[in-house]
Amino acid sequence: MIYIGLTGWGDHDDLYEGTRPQDKLRTYSSHFPVVEVDSSFYAIQPVRNYEKWIRETPVSFQFVVKAYQGMTGHQRGEIPFQSKEEMFQAFRESVEPLVREKRLAMVLCQFPPWFDCRKENVQYIRYVKGQLQGLPVALEFRHQSWFTPDMKEKTVTFMKEEQWIHSICDEPQAGTGSVPIVLEATDEQKTLIRFHGRNYYGWRDPGDGNWRDVRYLYNYNDEELREWVERVRQLEQSTKNIYILFNNNSGGDAAENARRFQAMLGIEYEGLAPRQLTLFDE
Repeated sequence: MIYIGLTGWGDHDDLYEGTRPQDKLRTYSSHFPVVEVDSSFYAIQPVRNYEKWIRETPVSFQFVVKAYQGMTGHQRGEIPFQSKEEMFQAFRESVEPLVREKRLAMVLCQFPPWFDCRKENVQYIRYVKGQLQGLPVALEFRHQSWFTPDMKEKTVTFMKEEQWIHSICDEPQAGTGSVPIVLEATDEQKTLIRFHGRNYYGWRDPGDGNWRDVRYLYNYNDEELREWVERVRQLEQSTKNIYILFNNNSGGDAAENARRFQAMLGIEYEGLAPRQLTLFDE
C-alpha cells in the first residue's frame, strides 16, 4: 500500500478553513492516512500527547515519529538526561501508545549534515538500532559521503543487514550536505520517501536564522511528480508498503503537491476521518 501525507499537521492552512486550532489533526486525518510527528524531534513527547492523537484519528491512521534530536546528534550541548540510555528509554516509553494500538509506522532517525561516513558513525548507528530494538526504524542520511559511487552499495547492504528502513530523499543536489536519490528498498515491508523540495539556493544559503522557511520553499511541478510515479512503481516491486511525506511546507505547497501526486497514482483512500461539511456542501 502507498501512504501519502505531510510532515506535521499544523502548517497547512489550505486544509483548515473553518477549523478550530484544536481540531487540526482530526481535520488533517480526513485528507491523509499518515503524518510525520515533528515535535518529537525538539522534545520527547509525553505519553498523553500520543494518546490524544490516537483518539483524534481513525484506527487505520499511521504516525511516523521523528527521533529526538539528542538521539541523532543534532543536540547542541548537554542532553537533558542523566545518560543516553535514559534518553532512549524515555523515547521508547513515550511512543508505547502508538506501538500498542498498531499506529506506529516507524521511527525516523535523520542524522545531521555533519554526520559523515566513517567507522565511529557506523558504530553509533548500530548503537541507536540496539537502543530502539523492536521498533520499526528508518534511516535518513544528510551527508553525501554515504552514497558516493564507491560507498553506495556498501551503505545499502549495511542498512539491509542491520534491518533499517531506507528513507529516500528528494532534495537539491547542493554539495556534501545533501544526498542523491538512491532508489533502493532495504526492508521488504516498509520504505519511506521524503520530499524536501528542490530549492538549491535556499538549501545552500538558508538566510539569517530563518533556514527552515527558506530551505523548504518549493512547489513541485507536474513533470517532477510524474518522475516519481515511475520510481514508486519500481519500488513497489521490492517493498510492500511505501510511505511518502511532503516536507516542502514553507510556502504552503506540501498539501496541494501531495494531493496532486495522489491523483497521479490513482489512489483513493478508505477509512479516513469524515470530512466536516461546510454550509453549502451536500
